[in-house]
Amino acid sequence: MPGGGRCPDCGSTELVEDSHYSQSQLVCSDCGCVVTEGVLTTTFSDEGNLREVTYSRSTGENEQVSRSEQRGLRRVRDLCRVLQLPPTFEDTAVAYYQKAYRHSGIRAARLQKKEVLVGCCVLITCRQRNWPLTMGTICTLLYADLDVFSGTYMQLVKLLGLDVPSLCLAELVKTYCSSFKLFQASPSVPAKYVEDKEKMLSRTLQLVELADETWLVTGRHPLPVITAAAFLAWQSLQPSYRLSCSLARFCKSANVDLPHPASSRLQELLAVLLRMAKQLAWLQVLKLDKRSVVKHIGDLLQHRHTLVRAAFQDGMAEMETQKELQGRGQGEEVGSSSLGLPQGKRPASPALLLPPCMLKPPKRICPTPTVSTVTGDENISDSEIEQYLRTPQEIRDFQRAQAAGQAATSVPNPP
Repeated sequence: MPGGGRCPDCGSTELVEDSHYSQSQLVCSDCGCVVTEGVLTTTFSDEGNLREVTYSRSTGENEQVSRSEQRGLRRVRDLCRVLQLPPTFEDTAVAYYQKAYRHSGIRAARLQKKEVLVGCCVLITCRQRNWPLTMGTICTLLYADLDVFSGTYMQLVKLLGLDVPSLCLAELVKTYCSSFKLFQASPSVPAKYVEDKEKMLSRTLQLVELADETWLVTGRHPLPVITAAAFLAWQSLQPSYRLSCSLARFCKSANVDLPHPASSRLQELLAVLLRMAKQLAWLQVLKLDKRSVVKHIGDLLQHRHTLVRAAFQDGMAEMETQKELQGRGQGEEVGSSSLGLPQGKRPASPALLLPPCMLKPPKRICPTPTVSTVTGDENISDSEIEQYLRTPQEIRDFQRAQAAGQAATSVPNPP
C-alpha cells in the first residue's frame, strides 16, 4: 500500500485493494480485516495515511467537471496521441481547453463549435512550439468545416490573449507535401508519376521561395501557392511524361484537394518563370511559352536570385531609355533605337516587379449619379424664391403680386 499503512489488528503491511460492489475497500491479506472502506472524501495522499479530509480538498471535486468538458478533454488527449505529439504538448493543450471552457461564451456554444475547440487547442500548442501542423490536417481528422474552424481559432486566440507565431513557410511545405501519395507505387498512381520525395520537396521549396520573392505569397493563403509550386516541381523532374498531366489530375493522383485559386497561382508562377527565362542567353533563342518553360525550371532556379534581380533592373533600364527617347524632341521621328525597334515605334512599357494587387487592382463599382432633368415648370417655394430676387424693385413686385393673390382668394365667388 502507498504510504506504508499497517493493519490495526495484526500490524501487517500486506494491504490490498478489493472492489466490492464497485466500491473499493482496503483489506489486510493476512487476517482479512477491512481496514477502510472507500471514502469518497479523501485525496490520494491522505488515503495512504487513512485520514479523512474535506470535500473541497478531495478527489471528489473532479465530479464538478461536466460531461461535455470531460468528453472534450478526452478528445484533446486522443487527438494528441493520433498526431504522436510529445506529452508536454498534450498537457498544454488540455490546459488551454480547460481555460477556454471557463468562459461562458464557449461553455454555452453549440456542439459543433466545442468539437472544433479541441482542434484549436492542439493547433495553438503546435504553433507555439514550432511543430509543423496545418489547419487543414486537423479539419480532416475532426471532419470539421474550415470556415468554422478558422473563426473559432481566431476567437480562442483573442479570448485567451495568446501569442501564436505564424507557421514557417518551409515547414508548411514539408508537412503539406509529405501527405502526397506520389512517393510510392500503388494501383492508383502510375509508375511514371512516382517521384522521389526529397527531390520534389527540395524543388518545391525553391519555387515557393521564388513566389515569396516575387510577391505571390504576400497577403494570400499559402496552400494554393504550395500546390502550384509542387505541381511545377513534379512536372519539371520528368517533363517528357508529365507535361500532359493537368493540375486537377495531379491533385487527384496525390490524393489532396485542389484549392480554388491554385490555377491562378500557377499562371502567375509561369509568368515569373517566363520573365526570368528572357535573361538567360541560351533560352533567348527559344520561343518559350508557359508549357515549354517547365523543362528549364532547374536552370532557372539555379540562378534564381541573379535572374530576378536582372529582370527587375532590366525593366527599370527600359523605362529610363524610354524617357530619354521621349525627351530628345517633340514631333521628331526616332530612328532605330538601341532596343532594336523599327522606326517610329515606341518601346513597350515593362512589367514591373510589383504585388499582383497593384498590377491588377480590383475594379470598384462607381455608383451612377442620378440625372435630374430640369424643365422649368417645377414649383418654387416661397422660401426658395427669395434667393432669385436681386433688386429692390423685384422684391416690391413680388410683394404686390403676393398681396394680390391673397386678396383674390379672400373674395367670395359671385352666386
